[in-house]
Parts: sequence; C-alpha cells; structure tokens
Amino acid sequence: MIDRLRGEWQGLRSAVGGLSTNGRRAAVVLLTATVLVLVHLQIGGRGVYRSLGNPLGFADPELGTWAWWFGMQGVLGFVIPALVLLVGFRFTPRQAGLGLGDWKLALGIGALYLPLVVVGTWVLSDGAAFQVQYPHFFGARESWAVFLAYEALFLFYWMGWEYLWRGFVLFGTAPALGAPLAIVVQTVPFAILHAQKPAAEAYLSVLGGLALGALVWRCRSFWIAVPLHAAQMLILDLWATLRFRTGATGIGWEALGQALAGMG
Repeated sequence: MIDRLRGEWQGLRSAVGGLSTNGRRAAVVLLTATVLVLVHLQIGGRGVYRSLGNPLGFADPELGTWAWWFGMQGVLGFVIPALVLLVGFRFTPRQAGLGLGDWKLALGIGALYLPLVVVGTWVLSDGAAFQVQYPHFFGARESWAVFLAYEALFLFYWMGWEYLWRGFVLFGTAPALGAPLAIVVQTVPFAILHAQKPAAEAYLSVLGGLALGALVWRCRSFWIAVPLHAAQMLILDLWATLRFRTGATGIGWEALGQALAGMG
C-alpha cells in the first residue's frame, strides 16, 4: 500500500512538474482568487465590523460596516492581486491589465452604453425586489451627503471586484488558457457570486461577465470595467433613492418627472 501511495505521489509531482510556466501561473492565480474570496467572506463581512466595535470611528456605525466591506474588497481584490502579478510574476502593468490600453475605444463604448444603463436601471428600479435591495445602505436614501459618501466608498469596492475577475483572473490565466477560455473562466465565479441577487440581475450577470471580459481583453485594460459597473450601481441606487423619497411608481414620463423632483 505504501508503495502504491508513493507511486501516486510521484505521478502527481510529475504532472505538476510538466506544467508550463504559464500553466503554473494560471493555477496560482485561480487558487489565490479562491482564497481571497474566502478571506473576504470570512473577515470582510459587515458583522465582523460590528463585532470589532466600529474601529473606523464612523458617526453612523452602519455606514462603517459598508466602508469595511468595500475597503476589504478593494484590498483583497485589487491591491493584493496586482502585487501578485506585478511583483510575484513580474508582469508589466500592461500585461497585468493595469495600463490605459485602447482608451479611445473604451470611451466610445462607454458613451454608447451609458444611455442604456440609465434607461435599463430606471425600468428595473420599479421592481419591488430592487427597491428593497438598493441602495444597500438604506441610510443613503435619507441624505444626499451620505449618499455621495457611500457611493465614493463603493468605487473602491468596484476596483477590487473588477480587478479580481477582469484583471487578475483574466490576464493571469490568458497566457495558459487563451483569451476566449480565460474570458469564460472569469465569468463563472463572477456569476455564481450573484446567486443571491434578484433573478433578473443574477442571470444577466452571466452575459455581463462575458461582455465585460471580452471588452477588457479587447481594450487590454481592466479600467474600462470599473466606471461601467460602478455607473450601473450608482444610477440604480439613484433611481431607487428617488423613488423612495418621492413615492414615484411606474416607468412612464409622469413617474420620471415625479422622481426627478426629488433631486431638490
């Protein structure tokens, strides 16, 4: 039996040793991304912040819980993965997806996409499932100053969320898997982590993950994904807040006018 186990161990070592440098890097990237997600789920949660007694000293401890969650995602999803690629693998910023890339194409696509986001989120915000979820911090509905502070904190979260998948996993596995398969690979965990979202958002995350992955690869920069994804959430939060403050229902012009009156 011992000889059998020794033979299996040698076979495993041989298989791992047979991986190319890119293959080993891809394995490290995928395992690291998995561990980082688990760490965020374990210590980045809002309940952990509460148990620590508001260590960031926010006047509203509940806003502090969101700042903790957003900040941990930024560190675990952006800072650490970027260091792995830049320092550990000696990638250049462009190889790591951190360069400007084809910024002109990115701006053009962003300009075309933003109106769709405005209209789409307006329609979605009329659904009860979305109104009870957004903004996640309900205190942001009560004050525009708090709303802006919350959204600014949220932006760091999006840097971590987008880089983990559209930067670290995509650019870290593409040399071994090829771009098409790497785009699919980064979509899978991204979509799974939307499982608890409203059904429409959960299923759209599959399409969104593929589209964003393809766009980032084409532009050779993850940065384009940050404003696109952040804008979706910011505008959805805005519509949900305006509906809450004005009681506007429906998606027609009358409802829109009533909602916009809440900007004052």
